[in-house]
Amino acid sequence: MISNVLRGVSLKTFPNPLTPDEEKYYFQKYTEGDLEAKHILIERNLRLVAHIVRKYQNLGEEMEDLISIGTIGLIKAITTFDPTRNNRLAAYASKCIHNEILMMLRAKKKTSKDVSLYQSIGTDKEGNEICLYDVLEASDHDIHDKM
Repeated sequence: MISNVLRGVSLKTFPNPLTPDEEKYYFQKYTEGDLEAKHILIERNLRLVAHIVRKYQNLGEEMEDLISIGTIGLIKAITTFDPTRNNRLAAYASKCIHNEILMMLRAKKKTSKDVSLYQSIGTDKEGNEICLYDVLEASDHDIHDKM
């Protein structure tokens, strides 16, 4: 199912979302321990993941990554959803999917500023690779000696 999304297939290829009665039925089966019901809940809500992911496709992220992260958000939504609150799963899951994608984007933003001392910054006259560590200057004293 996810592979269809990755190939850019339209939302029309997904199974239709569950009706409210079907949703209640499958949640009841899932709470009784039926893992097939959980898989049906996930499969029948993948259209929602694809719809939400389309909003983030212009951020330079791979579509496959966004689909995967969105699906994780959907699975978390299904495992934490409380059907007794008279809400639809789609409303709850959309928040979880958005949150999961936003958490990934924030984490990537934080790590994108990280620089390794061993990252190549060029080559010297002889063609040897130079790392940032090679060009940093340090004093002969250790920092703990100064304290």
